[in-house]
Amino acid sequence: MKKTIVKLLSALGITLVALVIGTGGYYLYRMALRPERTAQTKTLFEGITYERYVRDRPRKLLFHVITVDLTAPGIDFLVTPPAPTDGYKLSADTVPGFLSKQGVQVAINGSYFAPHQVVSPFHYYPHVGDGVRSLGVAISNGDRYSDAKGGWAALCVISNQDIRITKNDCPPETRQGIAGDVQFVKDGQLYDGLAILKNSTERYPRSAIAINADNTKLFMVALDGRQPGYSEGVSLTELADIMIELGADSALNFDGGGSTTLAASDPTGRPILLNAPFQARVPMNLRPVANHFGVFARPLTSD
Repeated sequence: MKKTIVKLLSALGITLVALVIGTGGYYLYRMALRPERTAQTKTLFEGITYERYVRDRPRKLLFHVITVDLTAPGIDFLVTPPAPTDGYKLSADTVPGFLSKQGVQVAINGSYFAPHQVVSPFHYYPHVGDGVRSLGVAISNGDRYSDAKGGWAALCVISNQDIRITKNDCPPETRQGIAGDVQFVKDGQLYDGLAILKNSTERYPRSAIAINADNTKLFMVALDGRQPGYSEGVSLTELADIMIELGADSALNFDGGGSTTLAASDPTGRPILLNAPFQARVPMNLRPVANHFGVFARPLTSD
């Protein structure tokens, strides 16, 4: 009997060691998939530029910026269209999934949403295809499928020459509209409305969108976080400084944390992750979200 117990304990110990090694190996593999901590600037499409910024102060930071030239031919926008599922207006999808399905060239995660739960990498909601609802106004191709939420700011695309960040609702003529929670830059300065946001001082992964003063540029920003030694995240006050430095006149905070994802298509239309998402504390793990903001653009002309 004693020998049997010893054998069982030995087998259990070996199993636990193998599990720890396997889990650690998988985690290291996921870390190796992250973008390198090197600065990069690249023109992806006509009117679309990608920049990767690397900073070591005030802490390790890595952030990714898509700049859209609103005067370039072929530029257009899309907010996730409604897809009624399980009594909700939307069907959850990842940012690369949205990009592939809708044929946009660049995409970022959008509004906060519900229901949402993350217990572990194996226990979370929603999965791809599950029913969800976005919080705040949502308009896709003129179709309003979610109403404004009191005090929640929104990006409203009336035309390429008229893109606004509003305090609450979008005007009736809006073609594409998508809510964040707060406008944290206004008139090129940190906006006082930030004080009402409970998580404004927490260092999170962040997603944001901004426009410059003359409505000629739109910025899509994903800042990685919660990954010590790689990128540790910022407060909204710190993000405001970054957005103002980029040239933002107005900026809107999108859902962040594990939702923060920025993607672009390669020449074959295959989605490529530009940042390092951190869903359920796993590097390069993708979170299905409710809605997204995408950009159509023409391919670069060959010389």
